[in-house]
Amino acid sequence: MISTLLSIIFVYVFIVLGYMAKRIFQEDMSTRTLTLMSVYFLQPFVTIWGFSTAKLNAEHIYVPLLYLAIILALLIPTIFIGKLLFSNPKDRAIFSIAGFVGNTGNIGIPLGIALFGEQSVIYTTLINIANVFVVYIIGVYIYSRGSFSIKDSLFNIVKIPIIPASIVAIFININDIPLSNQVQEFFKMGAYAGIVLQLFLLGTFLQGIRIRELHPKLFTGTISQKFVIVPLATAIILSFTSLPLFVQGVIFMEMMTPLAVANINLASLYDCKPKDVTSLILLSTLFFIPLLFGLGYIVNHHYL
Repeated sequence: MISTLLSIIFVYVFIVLGYMAKRIFQEDMSTRTLTLMSVYFLQPFVTIWGFSTAKLNAEHIYVPLLYLAIILALLIPTIFIGKLLFSNPKDRAIFSIAGFVGNTGNIGIPLGIALFGEQSVIYTTLINIANVFVVYIIGVYIYSRGSFSIKDSLFNIVKIPIIPASIVAIFININDIPLSNQVQEFFKMGAYAGIVLQLFLLGTFLQGIRIRELHPKLFTGTISQKFVIVPLATAIILSFTSLPLFVQGVIFMEMMTPLAVANINLASLYDCKPKDVTSLILLSTLFFIPLLFGLGYIVNHHYL
């Protein structure tokens, strides 16, 4: 577990660099520019590279489909609850989607390797791909609805380049279209640049945030949703499947990962309280660190 914590700490050094950059350069360090660069130019590289790391097989498809089914089963009632709890459409949008957009990539994949070994990569990669569709279809629409009409929100989904990039990547993967080493390295460079920029962007938003200004109801609802409701519902649903305990453990772990930095991209892009979203990401990350020890104990005693 120490190696896992060290790996995550070293990854999050880039968050500190982003925080320092924003603190030093203030308005010269534009979070809007960084967001546009990430969403429209580098995130498609992350997705295409993710598809190139594992060959899609029929027996693996069930796992991301189950992941999506769990998300949708919880998302629909959450949207209705959000309408009852919040009058502000931006608070309602954040509550409805933020807790379901977990960091299945930057944290989920390396954490899967640390807890379950390299045999987990095929599953964590596919779950991360499914999460991409949750983020950039459902997430784009819900965050957009905090500031935009239904028509404009639907149009915002079409404008995001990561969706057509994912379709192309799936086509290449399924049809075994060979990519030269140079092309693979090209996509890998873009993907790593996208991951680093994501973490750097989180750091820039952390500068100047006021956690005490976060709406208590939004904080309580989102964090409870992430670390109580989602894991509990996942455990119940998984108990009715015939999946091996190892695979169930990987899915459960991915559902527990803290809020993804992608939440900031969308909240910033559509003017949906990015500072509040950043506070939620920071708090969910802090809550998640002690949970790592619990996950390690469960894995060692039940899944390995």
